[in-house]
Amino acid sequence: MEVSEKVRKGFNKQINAEFYASYLYLSMSAYFESEGLKGFAGWMRKQAEEEREHAMKFYKHLVERGSRVELTQIDGPKTEWKSALEAAQDALGHEKKVTKMIHDLVVMSEGEKDYAANNLLQWFVDEQVEEEEQTRDMIKKIEMVDKSTSGLLMLDKMFGKRVKEE
Repeated sequence: MEVSEKVRKGFNKQINAEFYASYLYLSMSAYFESEGLKGFAGWMRKQAEEEREHAMKFYKHLVERGSRVELTQIDGPKTEWKSALEAAQDALGHEKKVTKMIHDLVVMSEGEKDYAANNLLQWFVDEQVEEEEQTRDMIKKIEMVDKSTSGLLMLDKMFGKRVKEE
């Protein structure tokens, strides 16, 4: 079955959103580097890599099905945050936006009776649950240490140990 125009456009839009997410997390990594929080920076870099991989899953799906990938301009991300907490809250807000986009694609793929697209999207539905949970966990931990510099440094060390999940 060929990819419908709706699914093709939706997936191309999602490719852009995933690359934007990668760019946003890389910007957060740069922010944390500038604050001397290398552990947070490393966590965000790994997150940026993961988002790029997500974009490539959509890319590969379209290519494998003989459909056209159309890359569009990626908006520049925010570059400054007042605190680690604000950056983590922005990350969660972005993940919630991506979750809604994925859910909208699921509804669209069901309407188009595109079962191959829907199968791919189910992986993303599960992935977004994990993405939001990890980011909420980061926020809770930052809130626990409040304004404690030593607490933030302990978290920095902990987040620096993140390994890439398969």
